[in-house]
Amino acid sequence: MTYAVKEAFLTLQGEGMQSGSRAVFLRFAGCNLWSGREAERATAQCNFCDTDFVGTDGPGGGKFAEATALADHVAALWGDGEPDRLVVVTGGEPMLQLDPALVDALHQRGFRVAAETNGTLAAVPGLDWLCVSPKAGTDVVQRSGDELKLVWPQPGIDPVELEQWDFRHFLVQPMDCDERQGPLEAAIGLAMERPRWRLSLQTHKVIGLP
Repeated sequence: MTYAVKEAFLTLQGEGMQSGSRAVFLRFAGCNLWSGREAERATAQCNFCDTDFVGTDGPGGGKFAEATALADHVAALWGDGEPDRLVVVTGGEPMLQLDPALVDALHQRGFRVAAETNGTLAAVPGLDWLCVSPKAGTDVVQRSGDELKLVWPQPGIDPVELEQWDFRHFLVQPMDCDERQGPLEAAIGLAMERPRWRLSLQTHKVIGLP
């Protein structure tokens, strides 16, 4: 298959349990919950996305005809050395394109493969780390993984119900919007009220990383 990549770059993971880890971010183009067009945001199933995933024109982006070519691209971004490599595959929705061939090719180049998904599509097998971020009103079929990241507040999602899903870590993250204080207080409130939840912040935005 041909992989459409919006952008790929070396940075530090800014969110979740692996926050602070050196990682190559591999962002696929396209999503099944929103077209990415601002004119269609209000009617999208996910209308609060803070990421540009349209096209292949971002830094390190492009189209790759084979899994080996894309894996080589990711390895070149990492550089030499350090056998414990991490690639974070995200989007958009990565499960529209991520397949066993690419997971295998990345493993062959020494990468641990982490993925961040909305959970409406089953995760590809072979992943080393899986983060699911459910969106209200969608049919989440991937209800197990390493971390569940709840962007908060989201009317229509019950955190108590989510606690029944099979995840090792439950993270609540303030929604990134113009009115920041309200979502931050709501996320803190949830973590204080229900101690299974851990507050997660977008530290890369705080320190100015992409």
